[in-house]
Amino acid sequence: MLKISQLDLTKTISDKNDYQETLKQLQLKIVRQQAKLNHSKRSLVCVFEGPDAAGKGGAIKRVTEHLDPRTVRVYSIVKPTTEEYRRHYMWRFWAKLPSYGEFTVFDRSWYGRVLVERIESFATEPEWKRAYREINEFEKTLVDDGVILLKFYLMISKDEQLRRFKKRENDPTKYWKINDEDWRNRRKWDQYITSADDMFEKTHHKHAPWHLIEADHKWYARVKVLKAVTSALEKELEV
Repeated sequence: MLKISQLDLTKTISDKNDYQETLKQLQLKIVRQQAKLNHSKRSLVCVFEGPDAAGKGGAIKRVTEHLDPRTVRVYSIVKPTTEEYRRHYMWRFWAKLPSYGEFTVFDRSWYGRVLVERIESFATEPEWKRAYREINEFEKTLVDDGVILLKFYLMISKDEQLRRFKKRENDPTKYWKINDEDWRNRRKWDQYITSADDMFEKTHHKHAPWHLIEADHKWYARVKVLKAVTSALEKELEV
């Protein structure tokens, strides 16, 4: 059973040259794999979840920065619009799924229903409990139709999150990355851990597994994510 407590957050890549060379090779590999994906009746969906400041954006950038942008879409999921509030919460995600041959990344996702919406009471208890079944059925439908589905949860320690928050506050080029909501979420750290562990227990399946990423060290996290993506594409596309 997957649990956050199982993670060793001290894992790192200490040599910068080793990191840069490994990153370069993995990025070249995913470029070749994208070309094969583009001509297939498959598509790739990557989901990124994790605490604020866990490095989701940095990992997504390293996965996508050298890919053909014409067939890659990255969606940063924020609170629903008025129109979206009037529909089932999954509706807005159906509308963002990739066509065959394309690659879509969700920076936060439908799992918000069982994470932030559960903790902040934006969803009722019957709604977020029912969501586990709805999510599992949704993901099974995608995979049965040929979607290669990868789910990443980037995890950092509470001390590392605090360090990154303070760094953002003191960096004029990154001040927009931190707000009052981030600090409020931090006060509910233990609730988020409990909710995440419940999520893994109920939505980790062979056809749609979770990849838990130790993210206290950004280089290590980025390489681990890229290795998982390229490995999945190699297996599914036989590249």
